[in-house]
Amino acid sequence: MSTLQLTGVSRWYGDVVAVNDVTMTVGPGVTGLLGPNGAGKSTLISMMGGFLPPSAGTVTLDGAPVWRDTDAYRSIGLVPETEAMYDMISGWEFVLANARLHGLADPVAAARAAVEQVDMMDAKDRDISGYSKGMKQRIKMATALVHDPAVLLLDEPFNGMDPRQRLHLMELLQSLAAQGRTVLFSSHILEEVEEIAGTIEVMVAGRHAASGDFRRIRKLMTQRPHQYTIRSSDDRALAAAIIADGSADSVDVSSGSLAVQAADFGRFVAALPRLAQDGQVRLLEVTPADESLESVFAYLVAR
Repeated sequence: MSTLQLTGVSRWYGDVVAVNDVTMTVGPGVTGLLGPNGAGKSTLISMMGGFLPPSAGTVTLDGAPVWRDTDAYRSIGLVPETEAMYDMISGWEFVLANARLHGLADPVAAARAAVEQVDMMDAKDRDISGYSKGMKQRIKMATALVHDPAVLLLDEPFNGMDPRQRLHLMELLQSLAAQGRTVLFSSHILEEVEEIAGTIEVMVAGRHAASGDFRRIRKLMTQRPHQYTIRSSDDRALAAAIIADGSADSVDVSSGSLAVQAADFGRFVAALPRLAQDGQVRLLEVTPADESLESVFAYLVAR
């Protein structure tokens, strides 16, 4: 069992700060690295994998610094988000080459086991140039598994996969975690993380926004103030009814719509149609104004 430890880690490019003072521990099991696009997830994974030095702070694997430690590569499997691959060779040749680069005792057996794990045996002899995006993701996964690493770092591994491929990969990651391996995967899609990650690390704009049990953080996300834009046949009458009911924290009657903020999501959603019906007001449009992941994560940062 292996543990990655990040302490005060930052990474900047000139005046641009990609990762800002991140401290976290990633241990055995499945950890989801969650955050909107541009949050710094890929930069963080590159530093965890030893492919990018921190500008400040340290990244260690079982107490040893990862940067410039070639022994660490024997314990880490990496699936980068980039699709830069050797398209002129077959998937089998690509995985076998990686097995040989690791100096494995039986590279052919290791390559076969890895390709079987990702369910690519039927397509292993086809050129990578003819693979779909999902197939490329799976063959990259095979190269990460070929040397049987204790740690897997996967950057947006579900991109381009169809539902069957996604389910297979989810089951594979859970199986690897059950063996005591450390599995970290990044995603900007909440549902992917919710399916398989017991622990999550949330990144926003290069900062570490939240950490811990998924259910606890998911509850914080649900309980944050929700904002809605509402259009109705009588905005002023509806606004008065919502205020009298007390199911919203604030109601603003603007030109052509209502702007409503409600901390108790369940109560407001249940009350709105009742209030409209009682007041004989027709609801023309109810639109969440802040349901993007960016707004959810920004709320977590501000807590």
